[in-house]
This record gives sequence, C-alpha cells and structure tokens, in this order.
Amino acid sequence: MNKFWVVLSQTYLTRFKSKSFIIMTALFLVFILAIGNIDRIIELFNSDEETLIPTVAVIDETNLYEDYLTDIESQSLQYDVSSETEASLNEAVLAGEIDGVLTLSDDETQPFTATLRLEDVLNNRLEYQVNEHLQQLKVMVMTEEAGIDGEILQSIYSPVSFQLEAIEKADGTTSKTEEEISGARGLVYVMLFLLYFAVITYGQMIATDIANEKTSRVMEILISSSSPVSQMFAKIIGIALLGLTQISILIVTAFLVIQTRVNDFDGDFFEVFGFSDIDVSVYVYALVFFLLGYLLYATLSAMLGSLVSRMEDVGQLMFPVIILIIIAFMVSMFGLESPESTLVTVMSYIPFFSPLVMFLRVGLLGIPFYEVMLSIGILLVTIFILGFVGAKVYRGGVLMYGGGFKLKDLKQVMHLSKKSK
Repeated sequence: MNKFWVVLSQTYLTRFKSKSFIIMTALFLVFILAIGNIDRIIELFNSDEETLIPTVAVIDETNLYEDYLTDIESQSLQYDVSSETEASLNEAVLAGEIDGVLTLSDDETQPFTATLRLEDVLNNRLEYQVNEHLQQLKVMVMTEEAGIDGEILQSIYSPVSFQLEAIEKADGTTSKTEEEISGARGLVYVMLFLLYFAVITYGQMIATDIANEKTSRVMEILISSSSPVSQMFAKIIGIALLGLTQISILIVTAFLVIQTRVNDFDGDFFEVFGFSDIDVSVYVYALVFFLLGYLLYATLSAMLGSLVSRMEDVGQLMFPVIILIIIAFMVSMFGLESPESTLVTVMSYIPFFSPLVMFLRVGLLGIPFYEVMLSIGILLVTIFILGFVGAKVYRGGVLMYGGGFKLKDLKQVMHLSKKSK
C-alpha cells in the first residue's frame, strides 16, 4: 500500500509542477478573468466619442411630431429638432458634429414618411434604433387620431396571464418546470464540457505517462518495486486528483469573479448562471456521473497506454477513445433538444455514453429513480470488468516492447501477464 501512495504522489506532484500544467491553468484563469470583465475591457478600448450618446437632427416637415419624439427618446439616443437646411446638417454629419439626419415628411396614405441619412450605412446601429422609435411614433399618432385611449391600447398589448403546470404521472413523478430545465440545460453544458475535456486531456495524459516510462525504461524499475496493477490505479487516481485540482481552481476563480461583481449582475453566482432552480440531486448526479465517466475512460486509457512502446503510437491507440467520447458528446447535444427520443434513451444505458447521456436525461426530464440506478449499476459493472481486464492487459503490456501494437500482440500480452503473477 505504501508503494501505491508513492506512485500516486509522484504522478500527482510531477504533473502538478510541470510547465505544461502551470501554463494551461494560467491560460484558463486569464480567460475566465477576461470573460468576467469583458465589459470593462471593451471600455478601455473605446474612445470618448464612442461612449457619447448619439445625436440625430430632425427636420420635421409635418409640424406634428415634435412632442411625440420627445416622449420616445431613450437614454441611448437623442433627437434634436433643427431649423437648419438639409445640406448644412449633412455637412455636420460628415464633420462628426452629429450622427445622423432624420427627415419627417407628410404623406397622404400614412401618417408620415421618414428618411435617415448617415455617413456610414453599413452595420450602423442607429438605423435599428431610429426605426424602432418611428414605429412607436406611428402607433402613438394613429391611436390618437382614432381616439383610442393610451391605457386601453396598453391593456390590449399586455401579455395574457398564462401558467404551465405538469400533470403528475402514475409513478409519482412530474416533468420539470421551465426554470428547472433552463438551469439544468446550463449545468448539462458545463458537464459535457468538463467530461469531454477531462477524457481528452487527462486520459491522454495517463496514456502518455505510461508510454513515456516504457520508452525511458523507467517502467522496468517500477515493476521491480511495485505491482503493475497498483501502478495503473495509482496513476489513474493521481491524474484524477490533478484534474480535480485544476477544475477546482477554475471554478473557485469563476466564483470569486462573479462575487466581486455581484452588484453588476442580477443575483448571486448560481442565479447568474441559472443554477438556483436546480434540485440538489442533480448536482449529486453530476458529480457521480463525472467521476464514473472519468474512471471508465481513464482505465481504458491506461490499458491502451501500456500496449505501446513509443510516444508517437499513443495517439493512434487513443483514437478509439476519442471517437467514443465524441459520439457521446454529439448524442448529448442532440438530446438537449430531444431528451425523450428513443436514441437518447437507449444510449443512456450504454456504459461509454451513459455518463453524459443519462445525466442529460436526469437534468432535463423527471425520470424514475430506478432508471438512473440501472444506468449507474451497468456503468459500475462495466468499470469493474474493464478494470479487471485492463489490469491483466496492463500487467503484460508494460513488459512488452517493440514496434507499433497490433491485435495479434494481445496473445503475447496475456501470456506475459500470466508469467508476471
């Protein structure tokens, strides 16, 4: 047992102190800090002119709408009724004194016609703002001419009082509310990213570590001091702790960024991301499926890593693992829109996909407890079988050297495994 902890601590500390781990973690921290302060960063690059409220000069040929326009002015746009000529106002736009010229003209078929002149008509937000205000202006003028009271009009356009309630099923469960689904969907996105990232990064790390030790012949020394099986699980757990350390650093940083700017957001950390309406059990399932998913893929990565003797062969054997997690990821993305589909239901019981797909169903649907336990049970049995087989393959694989791995080499691997007992 002492040798197990030696290998575990050595694996953890070596990777924790490595430049690649420090640089990658630092880059993620910078990214989180940048996203959390993106509005302040944008302000640093904005000139004083860009922060000023745009001004639009109005040539009112109708002599009717000056009062209306003042009623619909917003904090992001200012209208100034002008008596100057159109030519002089156009020159003012080109000189940067004002941002645009709006001409309101009489029309026989409708309340008015409008023309907006700008220096740059491409990708200009003023066009959309002015157009929205003119629509409001048209409604105000026409309702007043028709003698419709403003309060009545407001009542007509106000949304109907509407509530959605789920009917309780025979098994006592109900579908989740829109708030729960919305929050769970965000948590599912986070879970998808974390597990995908963990499998790609840390699974590759495990396989690379083992292959590197075989290349440098360090493995021969390790085998003489501790059993191959204890080495395999020590590496799996060591890298798992490394991953949890990195993810914890990132989550704590994100939490602190949100908390330091809590006054700028509508609610606390969980409310900002829509997680406040999620049941506690969903968080528990997220942790369970994440750990089981990592353990499944990490065991597979360690087994495959023991079969190669050269670093360049790691990517080739890890390709099937990456394909499996990509399939799980794609099915989960599809399941975000159709969580009740037959494909998603079936895939949620297949071990290599269930960590993502079953968690998606747990988050978005009110499924019975026994379905979740069945999926977890199948996953645990698969991990046990894979661990048992993986230990045998690992025991023989670390003793095998040579060129690239071929399927026929499995026989030699199993033979070496029996001899090393």
